[in-house]
Amino acid sequence: MTDAAALFDAARARLVDAPRERIGELQEGRRLLGIRRAPRIVPRGTAWHLGVLLVTDDEVLATGHVVRARAEVRRGFAAESQRRRAELAAAAARGGVPEGETVHIGWHPVDPSLLEAASRPLAVREGETLVRWSAAGGWMPLARYLDERVELLRHPPERA
Repeated sequence: MTDAAALFDAARARLVDAPRERIGELQEGRRLLGIRRAPRIVPRGTAWHLGVLLVTDDEVLATGHVVRARAEVRRGFAAESQRRRAELAAAAARGGVPEGETVHIGWHPVDPSLLEAASRPLAVREGETLVRWSAAGGWMPLARYLDERVELLRHPPERA
């Protein structure tokens, strides 16, 4: 077992009673009698959201996008990005995510045993497992990152 795998196992043990968030996968609409059905986000389980990582019972995932489910309504948009976010929110609602709840999509698995110096968001450099907590941010030791994120999830700041 690698050091990273042991760190994630220890984090899972501390997170047993912590809240989880949904993870899902966007499915483009199939054709039914020649008419394309609307896309939807189908459930793929739950995970603890620890910053740039999603930790499931047996996997570690790098985060993608977070979508809050919302019923589809007609409205005008000032930007194409707003239109896309509304489409994803409606796809989440069509997939069965209750209105107002979040779902993570666009995530990808990270294998802690296959890390190298150029991996993202986790990497091993000079024998230490590190995490890059943002695209512009620096690298941080994984053990310290997990400690901070687990504590934030177990004991969120007031009104967070």
